[in-house]
Amino acid sequence: MSLVAKWGPRVARTLLGLVFFVFGLNFFLNFLPPQPPPPKEALPFIEGLMASGFVFPLIKAIEIAAGLALLSNRFVPLALTLLAPIIISISGFHFLLAPSYALPVILLALELYLAWSYRAAFAPMLRARVEPAASAEHAPAGQPVAAR
Repeated sequence: MSLVAKWGPRVARTLLGLVFFVFGLNFFLNFLPPQPPPPKEALPFIEGLMASGFVFPLIKAIEIAAGLALLSNRFVPLALTLLAPIIISISGFHFLLAPSYALPVILLALELYLAWSYRAAFAPMLRARVEPAASAEHAPAGQPVAAR
């Protein structure tokens, strides 16, 4: 096993987890220095998220939970799935409303690299047709569910 294959996913998972955990917590605790105001074109978008009263806090809570999952190496595919739409939104915001390319490119690269690294976990949900799993209560007595 090469050094990149062994350490690449660990490093990427830790970096992505730290970014979302720290910036998610900062929303609630305000421990980082204030950021410069966004461009005027981006203000309606941010004001809309804040005015809803629940969208921004919900996004930040998901970021904290997913960041913790990545940092603890638990439920990594679920964390990547939860972060994907957030990363797409961050990328759209920075590409279209507040031009700044480094952060979204890094986040996209880390997300895609990790999704590729954990591709076996995503394979079942990418099948065109899937049958629901048989439940244990419908299996004949004494016969395992998988044998039906």
